Amino acid sequence: MGDSTSTVSIDVERISFGGKVREHHVETSYGPVSVVVYGDRDKPALVTYSDVALNYLSCFQGLFFCPEAYALLLHNFCIYHICPPGHELGAAPISLEIPLPSVDDFADQIAEILDFFGLDSVMCLGVSAGAYILTLFATRYRDRVLGLILVSPLCRAPSWTEWLYNKVLSNLLYFYGLCGLFKDYLLQRYFSKELLGNGHYPESDIVQACRRLLEEKQSINVWRFFQSINRRHDITARLKHLRCRTLIFVGENSPFHRESLHMISKLDQRCSALVEVQACGSLVTEEQPHAMLIPIEYFLMGYGLYRPCQFNSSPRSPLSPLCISPELLSPESMGLKLKPIKTRISLEV
Repeated sequence: MGDSTSTVSIDVERISFGGKVREHHVETSYGPVSVVVYGDRDKPALVTYSDVALNYLSCFQGLFFCPEAYALLLHNFCIYHICPPGHELGAAPISLEIPLPSVDDFADQIAEILDFFGLDSVMCLGVSAGAYILTLFATRYRDRVLGLILVSPLCRAPSWTEWLYNKVLSNLLYFYGLCGLFKDYLLQRYFSKELLGNGHYPESDIVQACRRLLEEKQSINVWRFFQSINRRHDITARLKHLRCRTLIFVGENSPFHRESLHMISKLDQRCSALVEVQACGSLVTEEQPHAMLIPIEYFLMGYGLYRPCQFNSSPRSPLSPLCISPELLSPESMGLKLKPIKTRISLEV
């Protein structure tokens, strides 16, 4: 990066990940962006990117609250949580005079962030809109991505129906802010009907907590990111040129389920896998994070990464070797053994 790029670092305590993290406000060619760094900077980097109106706390804390996932990921990686512009805690409204960035701008912005931290290549974990941006980044900077872990990803441009529907929602958001109707749309985007409740059953605690977190967002910042994502372009043709392994999670009740099936069909089947999580919406990291543990561990085995032995002693751990029969290492067996998960896998470890 050039000399014009600077950063302000702030030490803050994040109870959701159980310790001290450092938040960096990095100036890029496309505007400032918040990057929360957690872990040992000498370890390989895992970059995360969240969905519309979410940040790393509301998008990934469920996954990192799992002791096994916490151990697996923090043992092997330093985590770099990239927030969509203006989605970080305490963000100020972004001026309307600043041009809307394109999705390509977001991908290039990630490259500048990696340059700032001196990172050559990274593992990526993204959810929905964040998964699209990280995949686009991987197609534009193929040598800089070691692997992709994508949750309910997008890869095609919006259909006319989706574009028009999102345009109406965008206008609603612009003129009325994060009103109840737009919050309901977001919650239906994230969660399954079982958690959303109905006339007979109340909303689950996780949905209520997410609804409260949405109230803290600057509506104009959400509007800008939502607009940019609604203008995304089709990257299907680029998928066959990816050089990294790809692991896709999608809830069977996700509005992006069909999109995920399309995406896995276009990837190289020798180095990609799909995990369909039953009774789950798009936000698998929050709704059913335990369903991600074993597939992620198998995925990381292909890179020579592992979970530390001191965490293997718990007989209740789903990642304990005592609980994993040898035949589970056969991809053909995974769909039968890992309930409530269905897998479509062809990984060469």
